[in-house]
Amino acid sequence: MNELKILLVEDDPNVLRIYNFELKKAGYICKTALNGKEGLEEAKNFLPDFIISDVAMPVMNGFEFRKNMLTDPSLRKIPFVFLTSNDSDKDTLQGYDLEIEEYISKTLSPRIVIAKISAIVKSLMLGKQNALEEIRKSAGNFANSVVPKELPIFNNFEINHWHRPFDEVPGGDFIDYIKLDENNLAIILGDVMGKRWGAWYFAYAYAGYVRNAVRTIFDSVDNYFPSLILKKLNETIYKDEKIADVFITLSVIILNNQDMSVKYGGAGDIPLFIKKGNEVLIEQSNGMLLGFTDGSIYVDKEYRLEKHDRLFLITDGILEAQNPGSEILGADKLVQIIKSVDDNENAADVIKSNLSDYTQNKFTDDISLITITVN
Repeated sequence: MNELKILLVEDDPNVLRIYNFELKKAGYICKTALNGKEGLEEAKNFLPDFIISDVAMPVMNGFEFRKNMLTDPSLRKIPFVFLTSNDSDKDTLQGYDLEIEEYISKTLSPRIVIAKISAIVKSLMLGKQNALEEIRKSAGNFANSVVPKELPIFNNFEINHWHRPFDEVPGGDFIDYIKLDENNLAIILGDVMGKRWGAWYFAYAYAGYVRNAVRTIFDSVDNYFPSLILKKLNETIYKDEKIADVFITLSVIILNNQDMSVKYGGAGDIPLFIKKGNEVLIEQSNGMLLGFTDGSIYVDKEYRLEKHDRLFLITDGILEAQNPGSEILGADKLVQIIKSVDDNENAADVIKSNLSDYTQNKFTDDISLITITVN
């Protein structure tokens, strides 16, 4: 009935077996691990909606497991509950210091433990539903804020985009176009880290934050280089305590319609795909996520463009799109789709059509694509 994914981490095989049985009986999809080290790997692969962990375990105990999770942007927001046989105040306080939802005693019967967990999950899901309803009420305004209403008009280039928010709720992806002068246009594609509903809360505000910061930086520099923009933006985000726990991927492209060049730089982003004739070049930026660490290094890559050349910027929702058999699209299949685009076709429409067919129009994340064609 729940279709929620729970990760159970417990070193006692008998206890593990009992709780696993009860959780599945309650309708949850359950994976297990025997210690914190295994749990950490399973959490990265399984991406559960909820984690239950024993405290006293070999190899890596529950406290160490939780501390490791808190350092990983993709895991830190997953609700977490400790199970323990030790009810000392010291251990309990240590657990709550690690931002857990609850501390449950293993002296209770397994059914009571599962009932408590179900109550916590229901409370969290109710909070999520209430938040989503409020967001849906304002979905039109949100969508207009994270994606421009109009496509930019820029000499010698045709620019299109396709944006589809997950579950009809504007989420972590955002797009922006900044006219720097008559000859230079900046194109920004960002993705707030996290595929979970929490990203929807701050995507709107964070998109505005990044847009304003980028414009301020552009106004303060004499030369337009993505690496410089990313460096200054990273410094700004890293030092801002209000968004210290927020990380973002960002692709920055600067088009010049005078010398027909493109400069590209990225921070933790999906590679840029460049179509020249029948060949597709995949260019990876290797820049660190914005806000992740101070002093990150970003590099510019520059290309000369010719008529009919095409550039494709995407977020991870496209590469990770799945067909009904749970096969991920991946870079190779995307390259084949890009190669199939004729010079007289709208590239964004072709990719949209192919991806919708591949997934049967069922997506598990925000979808964002920007296509740039040289006229």
